[in-house]
Amino acid sequence: MRLLSSGPRAGLNEINLPPMQPGSSIMPGKVNPVIPEVVNQVCYKIIGNDLTVTFAAEAGQLQLNVMEPVICQSIIESIVFVQRAIETLRTKCIDGITANREVCLNMVKNSIGIVTALNPHIGYKNSTKIAKEALETGKSVYDLVLEKGLLSQEQLDTILDPKNMLGI
Repeated sequence: MRLLSSGPRAGLNEINLPPMQPGSSIMPGKVNPVIPEVVNQVCYKIIGNDLTVTFAAEAGQLQLNVMEPVICQSIIESIVFVQRAIETLRTKCIDGITANREVCLNMVKNSIGIVTALNPHIGYKNSTKIAKEALETGKSVYDLVLEKGLLSQEQLDTILDPKNMLGI
């Protein structure tokens, strides 16, 4: 989530997280991913508790382990922490996530990989040429296919419609 919401210009910026606090003093208006970061910190604490349980279990002798209190405390604390972290993540983050549709559509439109979907329609040779030219010139596959007259805009839009590509 932190990576998918990174941006707005130098990151992926595919999703928008709900704002939980004022943005950074360095970058006003920025939404910091504070809830996913809190969950990361809880995970680090739980990893520490796991290490405590491991060492305490190793310290036992025969069937008697005088370290059971710290083992039980660490396990119960971890269960409570992860339960609260999941609830916080769900209510204060996941429930408020929105897709940054415009950015995602632009990424797809400018992806050279979409040439694969065009392969059955324009042929392997043309697909290869389009992909190479898109890489060399920075133009989109979409624009190059139209420029070269390989497909009409209507055909291209139908082929590249995500619903058609996913068969839904």
